[in-house]
Amino acid sequence: MVLVADHARRDLPAGYNGLGLPAREFERHIAYDIGVEAVTRHLARLTAAPAIMAGFSRLLIDPNRGEDDPTLIRQLYDGTIVPGNYPLSEEERERRLAQFYRPYHAAVSELVASVAHASGAAPFVVSIHSFTPFMQGRARPWHVGVLWDSDPRAVKPLLAALRADGSLVVGDNVR
Repeated sequence: MVLVADHARRDLPAGYNGLGLPAREFERHIAYDIGVEAVTRHLARLTAAPAIMAGFSRLLIDPNRGEDDPTLIRQLYDGTIVPGNYPLSEEERERRLAQFYRPYHAAVSELVASVAHASGAAPFVVSIHSFTPFMQGRARPWHVGVLWDSDPRAVKPLLAALRADGSLVVGDNVR
């Protein structure tokens, strides 16, 4: 197993001057997934799984997006205008890709390949996120959400176990 936390930190390099935002905005979910760094570290200790965490705020560039995604570098996020991201030159976009996004993805790929090589099998990759209870003016009712793609082998038992706890509202591929 490999643990990945794309939005673990809210850090920005000094030269970015908070992207023109007041410091309080970096306490919100728009800057990072609140609590994910601690949860990922705890899970890594419990499971002895290697973990990798992005060391920069998703407001700088979002490592959980494709390079062609229009929300890769957000100009507006949950009602907050990000002045340091608009207007954004192509040169600055490329700088962020080269200095932050691509090195992070290369490190994730290298870790997954290393674990696969050592174990002789593809690792189970778990991406850790948190969900704010309110987003874009709407309540999000889930206590836990499981987002997954096409392989249900680990997901179906996890969903069943979570749903067995009647106090939890469990989201299955719901954002």
